[in-house]
Amino acid sequence: MIDWIIIGLLILAGIGLIIIEIVFVPGTTIVGIAGFLVGGYGIYHSYELFGTMTGHWVLAASVTVGVCAIVYSFKSNTWSRFALKGSIQSKVNENLGSTLVLGQEGVTRSSLKPIGKADFGDVVVEVRSSGQFVEENKAIKIAKMDGNKIYVELIITNKI
Repeated sequence: MIDWIIIGLLILAGIGLIIIEIVFVPGTTIVGIAGFLVGGYGIYHSYELFGTMTGHWVLAASVTVGVCAIVYSFKSNTWSRFALKGSIQSKVNENLGSTLVLGQEGVTRSSLKPIGKADFGDVVVEVRSSGQFVEENKAIKIAKMDGNKIYVELIITNKI
């Protein structure tokens, strides 16, 4: 009796791992391969302990239960509560209008690596440097505006 319980648990664990691979971690194949190995070992164990005829029945039952479980898991929409349904509709620096102009000076609110945030008066926007790192709280000015993209350059102050 204990042999049947072990075989059943191995096969169910294998089917469970395959379903987890398909639904939760697609593309990794590690979990799916582990599922096939665990389930396959359960089927092999049934051949080894109970002979060919019983092994064939266990194999057929395992394949049938596995296919039914996978089909049910997709048709029942059980997994839809785990799925991300929302999407972001806004864009960066949307509706700036004429509030910013070329040459306008501001201060970086975060470091630019090369993208970060900057203050221009009472407007906080996402800006890009020309590729270099710019630290936080540094004076910058708008060098170029391309649609919603704002390119800035560091204002270098000469201290003697």
